[in-house]
Amino acid sequence: MNLGGIFDLTNKETELETLQEETAKPEFWNDPQNAQKITQRVSNLRDDVEKYRKLNAQLEDLQLLLGLAIEEDDQTVSEEIEADLKGITAEVEEIEFKLMLSGEHDSSNAILSIHPGAGGTESQDWAAMLMRMHLRWCEAHNYKTETIELLPGEEAGIKSATILVTGEYAYGYLRAEAGIHRLVRLSPFDFNNRRHTSFAAVAVSPEISDNIDVEIDPADLRVETYRSGGAGGQHVNRTDSAVRMTHLPTGIVAQCQNERSQHKNREMAMKVLRSRVYEYYQTQRDEEISKLQGDRLGIEFGSQIRSYVFHPYRLVKDLRTGVETGNIDAVMDGELDQFIESYLKDARAEKK
Repeated sequence: MNLGGIFDLTNKETELETLQEETAKPEFWNDPQNAQKITQRVSNLRDDVEKYRKLNAQLEDLQLLLGLAIEEDDQTVSEEIEADLKGITAEVEEIEFKLMLSGEHDSSNAILSIHPGAGGTESQDWAAMLMRMHLRWCEAHNYKTETIELLPGEEAGIKSATILVTGEYAYGYLRAEAGIHRLVRLSPFDFNNRRHTSFAAVAVSPEISDNIDVEIDPADLRVETYRSGGAGGQHVNRTDSAVRMTHLPTGIVAQCQNERSQHKNREMAMKVLRSRVYEYYQTQRDEEISKLQGDRLGIEFGSQIRSYVFHPYRLVKDLRTGVETGNIDAVMDGELDQFIESYLKDARAEKK
């Protein structure tokens, strides 16, 4: 087992040494924001190197024990060696998977938004089903969720929803869900029980830290207040506590209605807006770089990523990776790991 290659040990040790020399300079803290970023990177690199040394020492001990067992023809330690080796293998596999979540914001919280496509009640119901599916996935992975904005449909489903997902690597995992999700089923809203195709969009952006500069000129904002509905009781409905913010240069909208206080709703709406504007400009930059390099993106922003077929057969298929399953009920109950992991593995392989 070549742990050095998996850990990229040589490069990490070199980077760690360089950054430690940087932190020792007298002027290091002249730029506190950059200094904080570097010290965090040093801490992460040091943890990686120490983890490598620990696992490598365990492997060397097992090799020594195995050599002694062979020399003395001792069969009693084989089970112990096998159990220890399985433990090391599991740790290495976990590390390999975490390496797929090495993007700049992968460790951040996520802001998950869901919007139905054209189709009225049918698409709005599908959007609500997607919301439930992702909330169940979050619950299974011990992520905390907070519904920032929820606009119910007139008859069923939702017109929009925005959810803050809090926990380590929330964005790193959930970014695999961004795109158009397609449903084929016999519509419960069709009197003739005909088959319908519906679409809903899932957007995911990282919650941007206050340490990251996202320039939003107050003159570029249109701020509106309105009476919110839903949870909160009569007090919410009687006051203009909900806030909607529009970033005029991009047309990006963020709104929050989950708090009784207009001030708190304004703060949360601004947080969501900063994240969406940041993601918007990041996407533009990545697309421009791709054009300059002559690369074609395998999965374009906003493209259809997955089909959920309830009729005439039952199948969920990810169109990016080819992963599919007939256990559609489990998927709708939040079992998304096979799709997320396959997407992340493919994305990492493309970067190599």
